[in-house]
Amino acid sequence: MRKNRLRLAGAVAVFLVTAGLGAGSPAQASDRQAGDRQPTLADLAQRHGRYFGSATDNPELTDGPYTALLGSEFDQITPGNGMKWYATEPEQGVFDFSQGDEIVNLARANRQKVRGHTLVWHSQLPGWLTEREWTAPELRAVLKKHIQTEVRHYRGKVFAWDVVNEAFNEDGTYRESVFYKTLGPGYIADALRWAHQADPRVKLYLNDYNIEGIGPKSDAYHRLAKELKAQGVPLHGIGFQAHLALQYGYPTTLEDNLRRFSRLGLDTALTEVDIRMQLPATQEKLEQQAEWYRDLTEACLAVRRCVGLTLWDYTDKYSWIPAFFPGEGAALPWDEQLQPKPAYFALREALARR
Repeated sequence: MRKNRLRLAGAVAVFLVTAGLGAGSPAQASDRQAGDRQPTLADLAQRHGRYFGSATDNPELTDGPYTALLGSEFDQITPGNGMKWYATEPEQGVFDFSQGDEIVNLARANRQKVRGHTLVWHSQLPGWLTEREWTAPELRAVLKKHIQTEVRHYRGKVFAWDVVNEAFNEDGTYRESVFYKTLGPGYIADALRWAHQADPRVKLYLNDYNIEGIGPKSDAYHRLAKELKAQGVPLHGIGFQAHLALQYGYPTTLEDNLRRFSRLGLDTALTEVDIRMQLPATQEKLEQQAEWYRDLTEACLAVRRCVGLTLWDYTDKYSWIPAFFPGEGAALPWDEQLQPKPAYFALREALARR
């Protein structure tokens, strides 16, 4: 039944676009929505008490049609790169928040909320941090200053922070980052405490990929979250990145996994969603992708403390996938011409049906 509905939705979408009745230009779509008052993905998500967001990055903000859709379809924004360490503290003790500020200001103009991303990560670190050896007291001071300076700068401007990103390996062991090797696993609790001191009202998350299903990596987060909660460490949620690929199968235990974190008193969020495929894209692959987008959304809606879903940018035009996974792509609900794909209509159906 579901596949039949999906094929029908895809066929209708193809017919509408082919007939000139579908998406058209973003400006035309905006005009139609204003006239017909068609609810956006954000509107539909808000009916369930959720947000529906997109990541974005500074270079694409000069693209008018892109920013028009970004500002109208979504109610939450995540800066893809502008708040990472290399961008915000390029020299030790010298802070530059211009890229993050540009996105925060855009979001405020569009009445969208912002998710801060990310304070502590092993990747995209500035050379001054990675090209020398640190003693534990030195690195603790550097880490605390970075976290608290950035969190204070964005205090009241972001609703949540990905405080520590990608702390575990696939087998559930700690990733051997400069922070872990120098400070031990306690750096995670320290990072959360320091962020909370700098902004007691912001929601603090741990965030990672390949933790959507129940397995060694998500088990490691579950154990850590229980330990942190028992110690009174301010942890409010877990971010499931949900960078999926058709060739590796759907994480069928996602809903159960979301529920077990909820039982710890934590929020969950799908934070960086895209579903890539091996190119070329075919109608069959696009239908399967659409079904996965539907299933992800339904899993979040089924768990009360799953607070929202964020696409890792919304259009294939600005997707990170082709550069990092050669021969793969077509991962997002809008194509490179900003036209909606079957996944977009599946998202609408999932949000409207419940």
